[in-house]
Amino acid sequence: MALHIVLCEPQIPQNTGNISRTCAVTGAKLHLIHPFGFTITDKQLKRAGLDYWDKLDITEYESLADFMRRHENDKIYFFTTKGRNRHSDVQYDGHSDVYLMFGREDAGLPEELLHAHAETCVRIPMRPTLRSLNLSNSVAIAAYEVLRQWGYPELESQGNLTKYEWE
Repeated sequence: MALHIVLCEPQIPQNTGNISRTCAVTGAKLHLIHPFGFTITDKQLKRAGLDYWDKLDITEYESLADFMRRHENDKIYFFTTKGRNRHSDVQYDGHSDVYLMFGREDAGLPEELLHAHAETCVRIPMRPTLRSLNLSNSVAIAAYEVLRQWGYPELESQGNLTKYEWE
């Protein structure tokens, strides 16, 4: 089983950089669907996750149709402010790969895609008067909910002090 983070047409390099860092520290695989609003060599993108690029497992796709064709049998959860199900109410299968898909920062995921997958459209609760959370924050919230349900596999759960020892 593996956690997969899917960004559909990301536009802001700092968000993608932050998300790549989240993927690196959690072991999640990153999937990037073209077109992007930046180039992978963008300085702002690398600044957010520069020392983690060699730790990433990244796959790129020509289009949303390309991604959907290649993953038609996979379990995909579509994160959207339009979703009817809370992300924390979903039971993410701990025995198979899970894909969490997020849309463009300025437009989200296409409504035709959401309508076709209504049962796996989820939202992170927020106040109704505001548009949405930042994309990189949303990815972190979603990823850690899945990992929490899975018992944080292969992640360190305790840290150590540098000048002192815990008793």
